[in-house]
Amino acid sequence: MQNKGTIKFFGIAFALVCAYSLSFTLCTRQVEKNAKEFSLNDQVKAEAKKLAKGDASKENFYVDSLSKVRETYFLDSMSNEVVFNVLVRKYTYRDCKNREINLGLDLKGGMNVTLEISIPEILTTLAGKNSTDPMFQQAMTKALDKQKTTQTDFVTLFGQAFKEVAPNGRLASFFSFNLEAVKTNSTNEEVLKVLKAETDAAVDRTFQIIRTRIDRFGVAQPNIQKLSQSGRILVELPGIKEPQRVRKLLQGTANLEFWKTYELTDPPIYPALEEVNKKIASYVNGTSLLDSTKTMDTNAVAIAKPDTTTATTKKDTGTSKAAISQAQKEKENPLFSILQLSVDDKTKQLAKGAVIGFALTKDTAKINRMFEIAKSSLPRDLRLAWEYKTVDEKSGVVQLIALKAVGEKGAVLTGDAITDARQDYSDKGGNEISMSMNTVGAKTWKKITGENIGRSIAIVLDGYVYSFPTVQNEIPNGRSSITGRFSLEEAKDLANILKAGKLPAPARIVQEEIVGPTLGLEAINSGLLSFLFAFILVLLYMWLYYNKSGLVANIALIANIFFIFGVLASLGAVLTMPGIAGIVLTLGMAVDANVIIYERIREELRAGKGLRLAISEGYKHAYSAIIDGNVTTLLTAVVLYIFGSGPVQGFATTLIIGIISSLFTAIFISRMIFEWMLTKDMTISFDNKYTRNFLQNTKINFIGIRKTLYVVSGLVILAGVISLSTRGLNYGVDFSGGRSFVIRFDKEVQTNDIRQSLNKEFGESPEVKTFGSSNQVKVTTKYRIKEDNSTVDSIVEAKLYNGLKPYFTKAIGFDDFSTKNQEIGLLSSQKVGPTIAKDIVINAIWAVLFSLLSIFIYVAIRFKKWQYGLGGLISLGHDAMITISMYSIFYGILPFTMEVDQAFIAAILTIIGYSINDTVIIFDRIREYNTLHAKRDLKENMNEAINSTLGRTVNTAGTTLVVLFAIFFFGGEVIQGFVFALLIGILVGTYSSIFNATPIAYDMIMLANRKKKEKELK
Repeated sequence: MQNKGTIKFFGIAFALVCAYSLSFTLCTRQVEKNAKEFSLNDQVKAEAKKLAKGDASKENFYVDSLSKVRETYFLDSMSNEVVFNVLVRKYTYRDCKNREINLGLDLKGGMNVTLEISIPEILTTLAGKNSTDPMFQQAMTKALDKQKTTQTDFVTLFGQAFKEVAPNGRLASFFSFNLEAVKTNSTNEEVLKVLKAETDAAVDRTFQIIRTRIDRFGVAQPNIQKLSQSGRILVELPGIKEPQRVRKLLQGTANLEFWKTYELTDPPIYPALEEVNKKIASYVNGTSLLDSTKTMDTNAVAIAKPDTTTATTKKDTGTSKAAISQAQKEKENPLFSILQLSVDDKTKQLAKGAVIGFALTKDTAKINRMFEIAKSSLPRDLRLAWEYKTVDEKSGVVQLIALKAVGEKGAVLTGDAITDARQDYSDKGGNEISMSMNTVGAKTWKKITGENIGRSIAIVLDGYVYSFPTVQNEIPNGRSSITGRFSLEEAKDLANILKAGKLPAPARIVQEEIVGPTLGLEAINSGLLSFLFAFILVLLYMWLYYNKSGLVANIALIANIFFIFGVLASLGAVLTMPGIAGIVLTLGMAVDANVIIYERIREELRAGKGLRLAISEGYKHAYSAIIDGNVTTLLTAVVLYIFGSGPVQGFATTLIIGIISSLFTAIFISRMIFEWMLTKDMTISFDNKYTRNFLQNTKINFIGIRKTLYVVSGLVILAGVISLSTRGLNYGVDFSGGRSFVIRFDKEVQTNDIRQSLNKEFGESPEVKTFGSSNQVKVTTKYRIKEDNSTVDSIVEAKLYNGLKPYFTKAIGFDDFSTKNQEIGLLSSQKVGPTIAKDIVINAIWAVLFSLLSIFIYVAIRFKKWQYGLGGLISLGHDAMITISMYSIFYGILPFTMEVDQAFIAAILTIIGYSINDTVIIFDRIREYNTLHAKRDLKENMNEAINSTLGRTVNTAGTTLVVLFAIFFFGGEVIQGFVFALLIGILVGTYSSIFNATPIAYDMIMLANRKKKEKELK
């Protein structure tokens, strides 16, 4: 093997990078283990017992609450502590947390939301009073109808609809009043261009607002991104347990307000802050904790006294002392230890101005809880709000601003008064924002500025302060400038935000998936169990079948798994349950490369070649088959990644990484081990007495029996077509739209009873089926799915609770039921609106079509005959059709979920990739025989090729099926339907590669040859 030194260097470097990336995960796990130990001890149990006053159920609640608080305290204190040293680089716990392997929602629990910004509502707002015009209304109705059948952006559809409604009409008559860029003589094309720019800007503003909201919400490793579809935003929030709060947070319309401010030196402010500090200190010290049980909630518990006695006994790390030190500071001055008051640098006295103090972003949630608990100590008209950005990029420090409420609403002016805002430049060359107000707003603004000369007016958006300029003089005409430490981009952003008062862009949830932490934990356990069991089975299979060389393959497989997890950690990729399935499936497919190599080596040995030469020739002849097979599977995985979303992308990501990694480990690592064994004169065996002649010298006439098997395939497909036309498919909410819920009870339940009870609540019969154990069900309903009202989600959950409440042995409140209780209640929920369901269907169809087309083109080019491409294509269509047919025939019969959803599409594409891999191996051998035996009949070469690769085909299918059966039995209910599709697909794919793909290619080639001869004779 050439370039061994380069390969060794690359392999070692790759291994070191993976080990480095994985070490962060190990480090965070150790810190979190320490936090768990710190969070629960006898003192916590004793304190919980006192709080519960003899009520056992409450005692468990207090133990859980107090331990979680103590765990949070420990981790907060460790956030900026160095816990990991690599050479000269030091990493804090927060650094390590950001670099660990990310777990997806289905493993960690949390919320996945797709938001859609209502472009029609934006256009209606821009049209103002003109939106009531009949022509405008007709055009809007037509555009909405068009939107149901196309993915074209709504502004373009509106322009097309308006042209149909009023061929000679002018759009400028609707929008010139509210948009300065639209003139009365602007053409329709010019107006549509302006509208597109305005709606795009509205989407960008809404995206920025949502991102700011989520950043301040305190979610670890959130994912917020704009999707390719116009007006769509994806939000992933791992660990979220308050879905109702998140819905409100995400769907709330941007609220722009202008507030008067207090100054820190104003008489009531500092004394009030001191009182808050004292009151919180009493809670931390435990002196008033027992006295507050009547009103205490989880917020009050959230600052309960941390116990330091356990920490002093820690020997494994030095982190506990740091936790004690921080806890002591917070014990004495809990508020002032994390909130630094604003002080004048010269006088060293409290500074004038609206800034109360400074705090790290990570501490803002804790400070908010303190003010909430001690709010009775604060002036009634005081409101405290954080500045939306940090003081500088590196510090992570934000300012706390004191707002002064006026009247019931608090704000003295709202964003409705703004007519225009734009980025401008001041006389000194700095960036500023110029804004204009309507008549009413200008009058109010004149009064406010006149009364507050020398004081600040705060500009507040969604509860965060974007600017608090000091009023220099009265502003009589509603035109004013806001100056500050703005970069050009920040000034443009603030101008856009100010315009949000004029141009609201409401965002509605069109797809939602919530997974409770319990379901996530069970998914992890079942996934790891299936992974471990499948891994062991594959290792045993390879060892038993290939003897000592099987152990070499096993070393390559172990290295492959190590590299996969290392790359996932390095890329910051998210590991999901389908991702685990992708890794486990990669195990089975990774074996394929080793099997191809070993079977070729065995052929060379049977031909009488020496061991060293046989190994060299075996690897040499296996390269083309391995590369062709893996490239076709890789093409499918790439298509799946491009067109998939969420869990499907997770599956595709791990599959892509696994394919590339398995190529490296199978070809290079195993070869290097063999080279080392040969230099040591070690015995190398590739079989044993039981497997030595397995499937050798078979003489099956596969081409001769092809027509009989065409009929067999045709009959199976016909049965599927009949079932599809009569029974149809069980479409999941991904494709049909709707809501699904997974609920666990504290006793066994009957699905018919649940269905009847919910029918009374919903007015329609939902789908109810057992999901896993007999005390767990999955409910799917389309009740009010087409309504966009943000309160509908809560209404549906309330009705679900009312219908299911009688089936719990113990009384359970709505809050415990709906907040993803860890033992019983609502474990997970998913919502998919009709619009996004349509998009998923379209993307799924494109994914399958592009996958088939790319494979056809590659095979046709690689084997220089389009007939091979067509044979493979028809074979893949055969596999997909039979798998879909099985889902139609057996849904409702087999005891697990058989829904057609995104996971099912992932299964179909995986089957396509696997099947073409198998087919390409046979085609590769045919190509080799056609070169070696050019004068031999094509039928003979094809039969010989299929027979000679039969051992490889059975072995690869066998190892893959072993893996899939392990996942099926141990992977849990969540992915059983997905794995069933793969099981059917692998079996059918193996069959079709032998009995369909090659025979069809043979028939096509023979037909082409006959036509060519007939043409020559003429």
